[in-house]
Amino acid sequence: MSAVGAQVHRGDLEDHDSLRAGATAADGVIYAANKHISETTDPAARARAELGAVQAIGAALEGTGKPFVVTSGTMGLALGRTGTEADVPDVEKLGAGALRVPTEQAVIAMGERGVRSAALRLAPLVHGKGDHKGFVPTLIGVARAKGVSAYVGDGSNRWPAVHRLDAAHLYRLAVEGAPAGSRMHGVGDEGVPFRGIAEEIGRRLNLPVAGIAAVDAGEHFGFLGPLVSIDTPASSALTQRRLGWRPTHVPLIADIKEGHYFDGM
Repeated sequence: MSAVGAQVHRGDLEDHDSLRAGATAADGVIYAANKHISETTDPAARARAELGAVQAIGAALEGTGKPFVVTSGTMGLALGRTGTEADVPDVEKLGAGALRVPTEQAVIAMGERGVRSAALRLAPLVHGKGDHKGFVPTLIGVARAKGVSAYVGDGSNRWPAVHRLDAAHLYRLAVEGAPAGSRMHGVGDEGVPFRGIAEEIGRRLNLPVAGIAAVDAGEHFGFLGPLVSIDTPASSALTQRRLGWRPTHVPLIADIKEGHYFDGM
């Protein structure tokens, strides 16, 4: 990072003094940290840590007009229909999936306190070369372990996707020009049928592709079990108009077909 003129300020999500110091010294802040969901993660503790971290950063930025872009997500935003930037998550419907909603809401509210704050909601499938821990490699790992590339029911439920390079470009545009208190959508593919994802993974791994019952999703997919049957397409039309952003890189299925996710298998 020093080669491009950036200085590293190391810290931890729970070291609020360090976060405040880093935010004070910076021209702006992008929050892209993530205590990753896993079998051993306490979701409530993860959400509390992230809320505390963004509140500490926001406090340091109050009254400065500096940009503060926080990563959020589109998953479950508008179940069964295409979600937009105007949608606010329904906490009651999302249940445990709404644990991170207070973080987004806290950041949006900072726009009224002299922070040019924005929430950048990423599609759940952020893909591209170099993606080693996202949902795509996780689904590939599950298929390998189980010997079948599966989907739930008929697999018609849709997930949005975005190429990681398109997402990176959007972060830059958001820092440069997102209005205070705004929500942006990092979405290229508005909704890829889950069955299509499973079929491409199965084809590449030379594994059978099959639908499974919803009651078996947890056993098959592990911690992803509650998510894999959600129909949650999303649009980025407003973001594109507002910031002039256009997804230009390869879409999800074509990216999986390129083979880099399977190199060295």
